[in-house]
Amino acid sequence: MPHDPLFEQRIAEALKAQGANPEHKKMFGGVAFMVNGNMSVGITNKGDFMARFDKERHAEISKWPGAKPMTFGKGDMKGFLFVDADAVENPKAMERWVKLSLEYVKGLPKKAAKGASPAPKKKATAKRK
Repeated sequence: MPHDPLFEQRIAEALKAQGANPEHKKMFGGVAFMVNGNMSVGITNKGDFMARFDKERHAEISKWPGAKPMTFGKGDMKGFLFVDADAVENPKAMERWVKLSLEYVKGLPKKAAKGASPAPKKKATAKRK
């Protein structure tokens, strides 16, 4: 499925409605939305929605409508799921997934943007007598 800019816009708007300031980043053939430098939600190259959340809730969340396992290598990636695009067509459904992800991601340590230089360190000044 080709890239859907309207789907991308709907996701960005849902994040902003929850107070997030997302950064769009091309990743895995699709687009990931970074919040405080951490991946939150995104769109796969196949047009699925992707959500990140607390892995302790994986069994519960995997039963939500449209949820599909996110597998790489040997098994499911706990704390990540793909979601059929049709399952997030409704704004309330999209909001539910976005809230879920933001609850988790906002609790993670902030990451500096790649390429950003760290703040300069203050030089210690020695007192002379």
